[in-house]
Amino acid sequence: MAITRQKKEEVVAKVEGIATQSSTIVFAHVTKLGVAEQNEMRRALRAQNVGYTIAKKTLLNLGLSKAKFRGTEPKLEGEIAIAYGADEIAPAREMAVFIKKYPEQLSFAGGVFGGAFVDKAGIVSIASIPGMQALRAQFVQLINSPLQRFALVLSEQAKKQS
Repeated sequence: MAITRQKKEEVVAKVEGIATQSSTIVFAHVTKLGVAEQNEMRRALRAQNVGYTIAKKTLLNLGLSKAKFRGTEPKLEGEIAIAYGADEIAPAREMAVFIKKYPEQLSFAGGVFGGAFVDKAGIVSIASIPGMQALRAQFVQLINSPLQRFALVLSEQAKKQS
């Protein structure tokens, strides 16, 4: 079913809004993803303040061309889903969860990070960055580790002297 010109303009305007307001945009190839899986993904993404939409490539390209991102746009083929958000890492990280869950139906295609287009490998590396809570835990462990080792050495030294 063909969509009307008015609907196409609305989609382009939505993509323009996404491009100007989001700090990170993730493009994903979608093939034969069922309605139940789509709904599950939308709910989970919404819970993390990540938006999700699907747009035709031509309309997506029109909306992105007005945003003037640096670099070369990744080649987008097939159906393209867009995950976006104000958080810089959450869209990529949350989409990676579903790409692992549905590897046959979803795959990264590229994205926009820091005002520049990024290829598939760039988005995969961004998705592998742990969340803020995990980073804080790693930092605390890094600070605490020398103290634990020092206490262990003192304990062993005390045992030897006893």
